[in-house]
Amino acid sequence: MKPVLIFGCGYTGSEVARRLLKEGTKVYATTRNPAGLREIETLGATVLRLDLTETHADNKWIKLVPPKVRVLLSVPTLKADGNLFDPTPRIVEILGDVSSRVVYLSTTGVYGSTREVDEQTPAAPETRRQHLRVEAEEAVAQGPWPSLMLRPAAIYGPGRGVHRALSEGRYKLVGRGDNFVSRIHRDDVARHAIEALSSNITGAYPVADEEPCTSRVIAAFCARHMNLPMPKSVTSDEVDEPRRADRRVDGSAIREKLGIELYYPSYQVGIPASIAAER
Repeated sequence: MKPVLIFGCGYTGSEVARRLLKEGTKVYATTRNPAGLREIETLGATVLRLDLTETHADNKWIKLVPPKVRVLLSVPTLKADGNLFDPTPRIVEILGDVSSRVVYLSTTGVYGSTREVDEQTPAAPETRRQHLRVEAEEAVAQGPWPSLMLRPAAIYGPGRGVHRALSEGRYKLVGRGDNFVSRIHRDDVARHAIEALSSNITGAYPVADEEPCTSRVIAAFCARHMNLPMPKSVTSDEVDEPRRADRRVDGSAIREKLGIELYYPSYQVGIPASIAAER
């Protein structure tokens, strides 16, 4: 594959970088804290400092990136001075015409309170965070390159997810836990991103595994698996915005287009694998 520039080498972006580097692809990665990307730098990535909370950051580093680089945007909404903002429009400005293709990792949060989601479901943002994400997608789509928006459901894996939050005493059920949640394992998101970078597919697609379930069902599964008590119930205003969702997501369309078979088609295989990887 042509060189890849990754904005946002966090939980998912770093996994994409690791996989690309092992395949022999040249990877450039931006971060506000270069020390945090020591692992992928050791594997051969070129790490470039970029703090998107700095209004007047020096962007001369973009000259180090080869022309026609493929770009993965994996930057979430951020907070500066207590206010939410999305740096994606600024990233688009920084890129100019350097990129030959952009893949943006968005979120199923853009569907708002829509309860059944597939590839034909339009975005329906309601909250400030959701509107910012839709505006970010629009900024990418208006750039001088072909682009694809991937909208992952809740991402979990080693070190992240219901199992981890439950083991640390942080997980709470919203009411009876009857709200449906779709998920996708980090490794499967990474695979979607890598295949998307080398494809010519455009548009926007939800990304999820094959088994959405209620919060209570997955909490019970994790509790049994780890021999822990069920979490307590709280009201919706006691949890973060993404935890309030009640949404079932069908991600089969983009899997078929990219020719992907999931490593972890269900939380019932993905969560035990994540726990094993942590051990």
